Amino acid sequence: MLEHTNKLFHAELETTRSLFLQMGGLVESMVLDSMRALTEGQLQWVDRVRAHEKQVNQFEVDIDERIGQLIARNQPTAVDLRLLLSISKMLTDMERCGDEAEKIAKVARRLHEADSAYEPVVELRHMADAVASMIRAALDAFAREDPVAAAQVVRNDKDVDKEWKATLRHIITYMIEDPRTISRSIDLIFIARALERIGDHAKNMAERVIYMVRGDDVRHTGVSNTERLARGEPAQPRD
Repeated sequence: MLEHTNKLFHAELETTRSLFLQMGGLVESMVLDSMRALTEGQLQWVDRVRAHEKQVNQFEVDIDERIGQLIARNQPTAVDLRLLLSISKMLTDMERCGDEAEKIAKVARRLHEADSAYEPVVELRHMADAVASMIRAALDAFAREDPVAAAQVVRNDKDVDKEWKATLRHIITYMIEDPRTISRSIDLIFIARALERIGDHAKNMAERVIYMVRGDDVRHTGVSNTERLARGEPAQPRD
C-alpha cells in the first residue's frame, strides 16, 4: 500500500512539473508575441497574448492547488518538498512575466491606434529576445535540474539591466531633442521597463532552481557566489 501511495505521489509530482513547464512555454510565447504586436502593428498578436494570459492565470490556480494537496496528503521528503516549494515560488514569477507581456501588448495596441505610421524610437526586440531566452533557459535548467545553467540565467540578467539603462538614456535623449515624441517615448520606456522586470522574474526562477537542486538560497549573494554555489563550491565572503 505504501509503495502504491509513493508511486501515486511521484506521478502527481511529475504532472505538476509538466504543467509548470507548459505554463512557462505559454509565457515565453506571450513575451515574443507582445513584441510582434509592437513591431508589426497586427492586433491579432494582442488578442493572442490576452487569450494566453487567461490560460496562464488558470495554470497558476490549478498548479497552486495541486501543490497544496500534495503537501497536505503526503509527507514529502526534504528533496520533494524543496521541489514543491520551488515550483510554488516560481509560479508567482511566471505569472508576473505573463502580466508584463500583456501590458506590453496593450501599450503596443495603443501606440499603433494612435499613429498608423508608428516607428519605434529604439530597438527593443533584442531585449525582448534576451528575456524570452532567459525564461526558456530557466525552464530548461528546472527540467534538467541543472544549477550551473540556472546560474548563467542569473548572470544574463546583468546584461538585460545594462540594456534597460542604455535604452532609457537613448529615449530620454530623443525626447529632449524632439518634445513632440514625449508621449510615444514614455510608452516605450514603459515597455522597456516591463521587459527588464521579466528578466528579473526569470532570474528569480533560476535562483529557485539552484535552491531546489543544491538546497542553497543564493538570493542576495552576488553573481559570482551564485555560480560557486551552483557548482557545489563554498561561497566567498563579500566585500
